[in-house]
Amino acid sequence: MCVDDEASARLRAAVRSLALVTRGRAPTGVSHGDSDDVVGTVASDDATGFDPFPLLAALHEAGARAVVIGQVAGILHGSQELTGDLDLLWDGDPSPARALAAAFGRVGAVLTDDEGAAVPCTAAAFTSAAKVEFRSTGACGDCCTPALPWGDLRVTGFLDRHRTAATADGTLIHYLDRNDLIRMRRAAGRPKDLRRAEELQRLPRAAD
Repeated sequence: MCVDDEASARLRAAVRSLALVTRGRAPTGVSHGDSDDVVGTVASDDATGFDPFPLLAALHEAGARAVVIGQVAGILHGSQELTGDLDLLWDGDPSPARALAAAFGRVGAVLTDDEGAAVPCTAAAFTSAAKVEFRSTGACGDCCTPALPWGDLRVTGFLDRHRTAATADGTLIHYLDRNDLIRMRRAAGRPKDLRRAEELQRLPRAAD
């Protein structure tokens, strides 16, 4: 397993920068799920106070194998764009679902289904749907499985190729390989995804 300590430092710096950007920002009523396809979630209310580290630490401590996708993964690779949500991918197998529920419960996460209805934070919540939305004190976003439609992509293999970052306290953060993240971005096809895919493509290999 290749562990990149610099990646977690990039994410920590991004969280600090976001706190400065959102300081004093008045709420607009726009959540991460309502954000536009150009600017992204950095302009949403969920960007205020965004800090994915408590949930990432809880996932590590619970032994839950969830891989970071989306723009947090982009930041770990060196992207300069900030974000206000955390998206995760796991394999959907029932056996690790209990660890996922324990991790989300540890940070007081509230889970909702695709229709916005609250669901209990149990293993069944994660195995009964291809995606569950979550909201915790520091971060909100989606926790997805490969069963979610990903266009022509077969994302199960993405989990096997993940990279790993380590924080100073020993928390391991698993995140998509850069090439797989680029593929996922291009499959999504939104303006922000295509822009970020191009940015990732331009990054020097040393930043990966």
